[in-house]
Amino acid sequence: MSGGGPVVALSGGVGGAKLALGLSRVLPAEELLVVANTGDDFEHLGLHVSPDLDTLMYALAGLDNLETGWGRRDETWSFMAALGELGGETWFRLGDRDLATHVERTRRLRAGETLSQVTAAFCRRLGVGPRLRPMSDDRVRTRLHTAEGWLDFQDWFVRRQCRPAVRAIAFDGAPAARPQPEVMAALRGGGLRAVVICPSNPLISIEPILALPGLREAIRGCGAPVVAVSPIIGGEAVKGPTAKMLREFGIPPGAAAVARRYRDLLDGYVMDEADAAEAAAVGVPVTLARTRMVTLADREALARTVLAAADALRRPA
Repeated sequence: MSGGGPVVALSGGVGGAKLALGLSRVLPAEELLVVANTGDDFEHLGLHVSPDLDTLMYALAGLDNLETGWGRRDETWSFMAALGELGGETWFRLGDRDLATHVERTRRLRAGETLSQVTAAFCRRLGVGPRLRPMSDDRVRTRLHTAEGWLDFQDWFVRRQCRPAVRAIAFDGAPAARPQPEVMAALRGGGLRAVVICPSNPLISIEPILALPGLREAIRGCGAPVVAVSPIIGGEAVKGPTAKMLREFGIPPGAAAVARRYRDLLDGYVMDEADAAEAAAVGVPVTLARTRMVTLADREALARTVLAAADALRRPA
């Protein structure tokens, strides 16, 4: 399926990766650029870990763990078992196959390569066709202000299992970070078919990307339809803490509430049929679809729906 132009997709991890895979299967590889949130990145056991970037990479390579949604399939855990025997930190689980990614990434970064260069090299080795790029090669870290004080993202998300209520979010380093150059070139180069905001948590997966200087403005000025997909179905997130976080910010969780987070960018919105009653509150054209992606066919079908929605919004030449 090709409409004669590239597509830029902004994505977090598990939910976004499902749609990114669907897009990769209905578009020529050269027409898809996936932009990964790296606000979740952190240094653990001396290694640079990029959870969302790796979830996308493994999904696009057909190596993702379908049971967990993160990590590699056919994983083994000998390293974690041995680390636990020594009294090491085991709260953030790194499988043996996944560990190789972090070791080699860290080595290359310390040797002077950028995160984009490392990611591109990994994708070539793993047979990923579309371009997958981090949102920035500069350090940005998502931090959460909770009842326990400020917490680093992975400390809150994994170690505390999202339990502390969130009062505020900060993207440390974002004001000085530079958006990934290929992403900006695509947005400014003209000829884009669409910008797709994947069904990821708006607060901690998409807004770190949009916090980069000039990125929002580049999306607004790109001339292509911007279409987002709701990560909420029936008032609850398909996966992750989106609904919980919206409640903690005093926002009733729903598909329309997510759309309002992107209101200065959106031309169209795709939401689940179960949320049809909210369509009138969105403020932009809405496409109703089955957005819960269980099978590979579901991923492809939603990707086609999103692209058709974008094509319907394109301005006549």
